[in-house]
Amino acid sequence: QVQLVESGGGVVQAGGSPRLSCVASGSIATILSMGWYRQVPGKQRESVAVITSSGRTNYADSVKGRFTISRDNGKNTLYLQMNSLKPEDTAVYYCRLEHFDTWSRYFEVWGQGTLVTVSS
Repeated sequence: QVQLVESGGGVVQAGGSPRLSCVASGSIATILSMGWYRQVPGKQRESVAVITSSGRTNYADSVKGRFTISRDNGKNTLYLQMNSLKPEDTAVYYCRLEHFDTWSRYFEVWGQGTLVTVSS
């Protein structure tokens, strides 16, 4: 069973530049995409940044130019470099993985989330 473990959250001052990490473990044959999503209480979870197997990236308009998603394939680790943080970036950030296992079955996996609180 594949698991995702996020880290790097916490309380950060506005303008700060933390980096989130997400480590994937388990039986992964082919990664289709990995991404970061966020959610605040009372609102729907939204996509922040996604990177496909080919390396193509997609960002939410609200974070373009401030956040950078990257992947270390050898370590099965996903990163989100967050720069110029704003109070409205406060949320629980979740890592998501889409993959095929060794039997070509499709799976979607979510991490447990890491809270990022931006203080003004």
